[in-house]
Amino acid sequence: MISLTDSQKIGMGLTGFGVFFLFFGMILFFDKALLAIGNVLFVVGLAFVIGLERTFRFFFQRHKLKASSFFLGGVVIVLIGWPIVGVLLEIYGFFLLFRGFFPVVVGFIRRIPVLGALLNLPFIRSYVDGMSESSSMV
Repeated sequence: MISLTDSQKIGMGLTGFGVFFLFFGMILFFDKALLAIGNVLFVVGLAFVIGLERTFRFFFQRHKLKASSFFLGGVVIVLIGWPIVGVLLEIYGFFLLFRGFFPVVVGFIRRIPVLGALLNLPFIRSYVDGMSESSSMV
């Protein structure tokens, strides 16, 4: 079992609430307030989980500057009041930032009984494997 410090536990809660508010804000037709709260909670929760210095290093690595600018620019645009444009920029930046983690996530999901069986269906497997290979190349 993984042991977490108290600040990491708080960060996991903040990140979870952030994802919940983002999801709920999108379901309620891109509600500005919920999306703004979700963005702030997600970023602050991430900083609590991995630490301020590592968060800064993660977002501002030279090869991730484009992705970080899209993601953080989307957060700023949502806070300004254009939720649809901001969320689209955030989603693009999120996929650019975290595409290196997708093969790990797919491998984990394949071990879950029902979801693993779905991912191993022939037409889905070829698509998922192709996405995993292309994201690990970059």
